[in-house]
Amino acid sequence: MRTNNNNRDAALIGVSSPKQVTLSVLAALNAGKISRAVNQFDEHFKFTDHALGLEFVDKRRLIEFFHKSRELFPDAMVEADTTFECGDHVTVEWKRRSTQVLSYGFLQRRVSIFLRGATIVRVDDGRIRQWCDYYDQLASRRTSLAAFFTEWTEY
Repeated sequence: MRTNNNNRDAALIGVSSPKQVTLSVLAALNAGKISRAVNQFDEHFKFTDHALGLEFVDKRRLIEFFHKSRELFPDAMVEADTTFECGDHVTVEWKRRSTQVLSYGFLQRRVSIFLRGATIVRVDDGRIRQWCDYYDQLASRRTSLAAFFTEWTEY
C-alpha cells in the first residue's frame, strides 16, 4: 500500500491539507465566523469572485465582503458536494442555499435561492494563497452585494 508522503509530512508538522483548509473556511463562513475564515488566508493572497467581477488582496476588504454577504443573505449555507485535491490545489463543487428578502414599499417577499458553483483554491504551507469562485451571477441574485464593492465611474 502506498501512502501520500506529502499529507503524512504535513500532518507531522501541523500543516493541514488543501482540502482540510478549504473545507474549514467554508464551515467557518457557514457559522458566521468570518475572522476565523479569513485567518486561513496567507498575508499575500488573492480572492477572486469571477461571477461578480471582484478581486480582493486585502484581508480587511475581504472581511467587509463576507460581512456584507452575511448581512444580505443571513441564512446562506454552502455545502460541498465533491472535492478533488491535487498537489497544493483543491477544487470544490458546491451548492448554496439562501433567501433574499425583496421589499416593495410596505410589502416584503422572500425568494429562495439555490445555486451550484465551484471553488478552486491554492494552499501553500497550510495557508490560502489563491481562492477563485465560479457560479452563475444572475442565478445568485448577488448583484446588490457586488455594488458595495464596485467603484462607479461617470462618463
